[in-house]
Amino acid sequence: MAFNLISRPLITWLNHERAMRSYPLSDFERISYELKPCDVVLLEGRSRVSEVIRWITQSTWTHAALYVGRIHDIENSELREIIEHHYDGDDGDRLVIESLLGKGTVVRNLEIYDGDHLRICRPSRLGIKDGQQIIRFAISRLGVDYDVRQIFDLARFLFPWYVLPKKWRSSLFEHSTGPSTRTVCSTMIAEAFAFVQFPILPLIKQSDEQLQLFRRNPKLCTPNDFDYSPYFEIIKYPFVDFRHDEDYHLLPWEGREDLTEDENRMYFGTDQSTNPNHVDQAIENVLKNTREEPLEGEYLKAEEDQTGNNTNTSD
Repeated sequence: MAFNLISRPLITWLNHERAMRSYPLSDFERISYELKPCDVVLLEGRSRVSEVIRWITQSTWTHAALYVGRIHDIENSELREIIEHHYDGDDGDRLVIESLLGKGTVVRNLEIYDGDHLRICRPSRLGIKDGQQIIRFAISRLGVDYDVRQIFDLARFLFPWYVLPKKWRSSLFEHSTGPSTRTVCSTMIAEAFAFVQFPILPLIKQSDEQLQLFRRNPKLCTPNDFDYSPYFEIIKYPFVDFRHDEDYHLLPWEGREDLTEDENRMYFGTDQSTNPNHVDQAIENVLKNTREEPLEGEYLKAEEDQTGNNTNTSD
C-alpha cells in the first residue's frame, strides 16, 4: 500500500515526455507497410523512464512492442473478441500489444508512434502456427499490471549484492511456478516467444555428445536483446533513404539550413566537411615520411652493419 502511494506521483513524473524530434529518423509510413504479425517494434522512447532504461541497458532502444496486425488478421474468434473488448478503435487499425508504465499490458494503435525513431526486429523463419500462439500468449497478458519494481531491480542488479540490505536485493532471480502478475515490455514479449521455444539470446552449451540451449530468464530481457539477437532480422527504413541503385552522394547534404547552438556541437555543416585537398596533402606527407624513414627491419640491418664495421675495425 505504501509503495503504491509513492509510485503514483513517481509514475507520473517518469512518464513525462520530452518534445519529439523536428525531423524523424525513421520513415513511419514505410515501417507501417512493412510490418508483419509477430514483428517486434523497437522504440527510442522520449520519457524519463526511457532515460532510466537507456542508462541501465546502455542502449538507444528503451521500449519494445509486439505487432499483432489488424483485428481481422487474428484467426481465432475468441482472441478477436478479447482484442475488441480492450480496443475501441477501427477494425482496420494496425495494432501492437505492449506493457506500459502506469497502464499495464494494453493493445494500442501503431499510429501513436508516428514520428518516433523505430526499428523492426523480425523473428527468422517463424512458422505461421507458432506466430498465432505468440499472439495468443500476448493477448492472454492484456490487463496485467506493469512491474515498476523490475526496473529498479535491473538498476540494483548493477551493484554488488553484498553491499545492499537483503530486503533491497534484486528479485529478478526469484522463480515462481505460475505466470507473474506484473510484467514489463520486453519481458512480456520474451515470454511470448519462449511459449513456442523461439530463441532470443539463449545460453548454448556443447558437450562431446550434444548441443543444448537454455532459455534466458525473461526478466533479464531488455529491448536491445531483440536487436542483438542473431535469431531476429533487422529492418530499417530511414526517413531520408536511397535505393540500392542510387548513389548516396545524391543525399541532400547541400543546403542553407542553419544549425542551433546545441546542434552545432554535434553536427557539421557543408562548409565544415572534409576537404579532399587536405586528404591528398596528408597522403603525400605520409608517403614522403615512408620513403625517408627506414622500416624496423632496416633499422635492425643498419645496426648489425654498424656493429660488424666496429668489430672489423677493432680487429
